[in-house]
Amino acid sequence: MSDRVTVAPSWLRSAVTSIFTEAGLSTKAAGTVAGSLVAADMRGITSHGALLVPMYVDRLLAGSVSPRDAAEVVVDAGAMAVLDAHHAFGQLSGDQAMTIAVAKAAQHGVGAVVVRRAFHFGGAFRYVEAAAGAGCIGIAAANTRPLMPAPGGAEAVVGNNPLAVAVPVAGHAPVLLDMALSEAALGKIRLAAQEGRAIPPTWATDAAGAPTTDPTEAIAGLLLPMAGHKGYGLALVIDVLTGLLSGGSFGKGVQGLYADTSVPNDCAHFFLAIDVAKFGDREAFLSRAADLTADVVSSAKAPGVDRLLLPGQLEAERAALAEANGIDVDASVLLALRDTAERLGLVLPPLDSTAGDLVPAAQASPS
Repeated sequence: MSDRVTVAPSWLRSAVTSIFTEAGLSTKAAGTVAGSLVAADMRGITSHGALLVPMYVDRLLAGSVSPRDAAEVVVDAGAMAVLDAHHAFGQLSGDQAMTIAVAKAAQHGVGAVVVRRAFHFGGAFRYVEAAAGAGCIGIAAANTRPLMPAPGGAEAVVGNNPLAVAVPVAGHAPVLLDMALSEAALGKIRLAAQEGRAIPPTWATDAAGAPTTDPTEAIAGLLLPMAGHKGYGLALVIDVLTGLLSGGSFGKGVQGLYADTSVPNDCAHFFLAIDVAKFGDREAFLSRAADLTADVVSSAKAPGVDRLLLPGQLEAERAALAEANGIDVDASVLLALRDTAERLGLVLPPLDSTAGDLVPAAQASPS
């Protein structure tokens, strides 16, 4: 098997859905979680794609992730709500939370929903994209276990807490910012370790605090915040909006995804929807947003630059190409999917003839 394999999105969704169904999720819930992971792979965000399936299954089987389909609404007051996910999959409680936020925004102009006792929600883009599709500005954030130090510190005190914002625009896809607040997501470092690749020295330090290009050393060390003190400060604020505001875990109370799989992740989430129609004419806003984006992409380019991009544009283009031509997936990810399926007593459907066949791990070329 080559290092990369092209697979149809439908094949990958079906395979991952089957795995999660066999592991104990309802068919609908399994499809939602699988769809989230495949969507991330299609956008080129492989750290939040099918790579996560074995860890998700390990946690589901160990009991730290619940097979329940929905979170409990524990507070519902005007424009805000608090949900208790009871450690259900974050994709399920996240979809539920943003749906509630959008409905509240339609009534009140804004809707704010926080979720406690949550689990990893995958790519944050999916929630804000849904809000934008409903005519809202969408914001989503999550806290993670501490991975980054305070400026000048030698101990992890804040997570690389992801933040996503989407803005609806007339005539084309929303402007969509989706970023972790470290220089690079931990999932990207884990993927580099799995593939045997070096990482840039600006991504992380080793356990002693020295910059490293070795992803294995980086996993045992500290992530570095994007933009230094600015990234650190924003990460701390997100811990407030998620963990503190929801009454859930924050700081060291949030557990690592790849730590003891029997211990809940116990993160927290924040979702905000802003109905632009409540602030004035909806079509006028969308048109003005189109004018703003047109000004950006038509602005002067530096020498050697072919085009200017909006936030999320490149990922949306990748997803469209993947839908038409297939997803380029690392062979090690597919082999891990096969191995996970076999642990559950499943045999994955064969890939089509142009994609190649899965082979036993012992026969795969070392990365």
